[in-house]
Amino acid sequence: MTNSIYVLILAATLDYLIGDPRGWLHPVQVMGWVITRFTKFALNYSQNSLTQRIAGIALGVILIFGSGLVGWLIIQSAKLLHPLLGIATESILLASCFALKSLRQAAETVLQPLTAGKLSNARSILSHYVGRDTQNLNESEILRAILETVTENATDGVMAPLLCAIVGAFVPQIGPTPLALAYKASSTLDSMVGYRVSPYTYIGWFSARLEDCLTWLPCRFTVMTLSLVSGKPKYIWQICQRDAVTDPSPNSGWSECAYAAILGVQMGGTNWYGGVAKHKPLLGDAIHPITANSIQSALQLTRYCFLLWVGGAITLLLISLKR
Repeated sequence: MTNSIYVLILAATLDYLIGDPRGWLHPVQVMGWVITRFTKFALNYSQNSLTQRIAGIALGVILIFGSGLVGWLIIQSAKLLHPLLGIATESILLASCFALKSLRQAAETVLQPLTAGKLSNARSILSHYVGRDTQNLNESEILRAILETVTENATDGVMAPLLCAIVGAFVPQIGPTPLALAYKASSTLDSMVGYRVSPYTYIGWFSARLEDCLTWLPCRFTVMTLSLVSGKPKYIWQICQRDAVTDPSPNSGWSECAYAAILGVQMGGTNWYGGVAKHKPLLGDAIHPITANSIQSALQLTRYCFLLWVGGAITLLLISLKR
């Protein structure tokens, strides 16, 4: 468990200071390559809904368990060469599972041209991070899109892989990183094939539902942590019970709503996807307009939650070592 403490501290530090270095091969890139090749093969040779569903299950099981297993084997091989190399390798792999700095950088790359009055540049950059149409968004809609992306991904991009790492840290035979990599594989599957539209309707159904299940508990823990950090847990929970339950997603609505309630802003509304309007439930009350400061505050709240969980996990691991 001592090694797990070092790994958690180093991984958190690496993600905060460095994030994902450009030019480095990222585990998600490898996962994406496997998903793309497998999906293309399956769609070419599976012509009905049943075989595509079976292929989707196979893809999910192979990628999720395979990612965790490959990560474990890499770490064990590094440990055989030298214990410190093992810790360094595991820390780097675990840091790649966190998106804390990536979220901050993504938000800032859109905010910079937006605050400079370069609306067309902000729209263009935003299109790389969101699925909605961005070409006609005004300033307030761009700000809402950034905030919704930051608050939705706070759970599946930061807190959920961290919780998986914490669980793994208490199992010395596994360690924190393999479980985090397995969750990252599930999240990547959902983002690439977890859609209800063709051609992913059947091949992606398993991935979408599994990711919903795996994210459910981390999402609720995140909402509870945010509620406590805000100093008004009862109010935050009431707003979430009022609004989050109306969102079709069992997780993203709760995550976004908790931030909206704390910040006193409102998210949701009409978004356009491929020229088709999609109406999302309104989350929170529009006490204040969404501003660049709102987005910075949301990012800061995520950092607080992240640090609280890391600190709590390390404390519990130290207590376990003394017994």
